[in-house]
Amino acid sequence: MSRSGQTEPAGPVIEVEFALREGNYPFLRGSAVEECTFELAKMVPRRDGGHTEYFSVTGADPARIAALAEEHETAEVSLLTEYDRGGLFEFRVLGNCPAHRLAELGALPQVVEATDGTGRIVADIPAGCDTGAVIDAFLTAVPAADLTAKRGKESVTPLFTLSGVRQVLRTRLTDRQFEVLVTALEAGYYEWPRECSGEDVAEELRVSSATFAEHIRAAERKLLTLLFERSELGAPGRR
Repeated sequence: MSRSGQTEPAGPVIEVEFALREGNYPFLRGSAVEECTFELAKMVPRRDGGHTEYFSVTGADPARIAALAEEHETAEVSLLTEYDRGGLFEFRVLGNCPAHRLAELGALPQVVEATDGTGRIVADIPAGCDTGAVIDAFLTAVPAADLTAKRGKESVTPLFTLSGVRQVLRTRLTDRQFEVLVTALEAGYYEWPRECSGEDVAEELRVSSATFAEHIRAAERKLLTLLFERSELGAPGRR
């Protein structure tokens, strides 16, 4: 455990970076055992006090990653999407997770990744939080962590990247719902004033107005749930 950069950097938001080189955490251990890469796509708090974390894993057999993750009592794992030598996983975390601990302390994890057993975590500490107290509490809770950087910035970074959103969205939406949503957006359906009506988009998609309305409402509901969910969502269903 170490802390560096005692001088507080300028800026209303403090971005901190930690290195992890050991620890029995699913993403860190999995990357070491399978010699692969874990990257956090999205992290969502749940009402039970835990978090749901979506990790993209590359360079490993998804079945082996799932089997390794199931050995951890504080995490439940589901494979959402499988691709060549990897997949998108949903981890329901109840504890013993450095990103979870940072979130409990008031920080906002932005980057959580591990490659071949070496981990890296970047988090934003919002204005109003005691940066030193957050760092000290985290390093006490995660003794294998080292503070490697501390910088000031003007605003909090969005909680997940565009690529991460797309990955998770494709697991939540049916192919048709995704197509309808993208077509409506590109056609100007969401501009103000609208550049096209629902009937126009339905005609472009060659479906009825009622079918368009059904798909767009289902897609919008899933999107809003994804952005603002505060409770556990089960494995994504197709309907």
